[in-house]
Amino acid sequence: MTVENKIRAFAGSFILAGLLLSHFHSPNWIYFVAFVGANLLQSAFTRFCPLEMILKRMA
Repeated sequence: MTVENKIRAFAGSFILAGLLLSHFHSPNWIYFVAFVGANLLQSAFTRFCPLEMILKRMA
């Protein structure tokens, strides 16, 4: 699994988890989903992703 695929899997998991938490626990979890989405959007334009740096250091 490449680093890019791992990032997509993390992001998808975080978004789904945040949506479930916002539905069943507290509506404030939607801010977490918005943060993940904003990070994905900015990384598409700037090519800077903190998770990518973390995953590369772990490998």
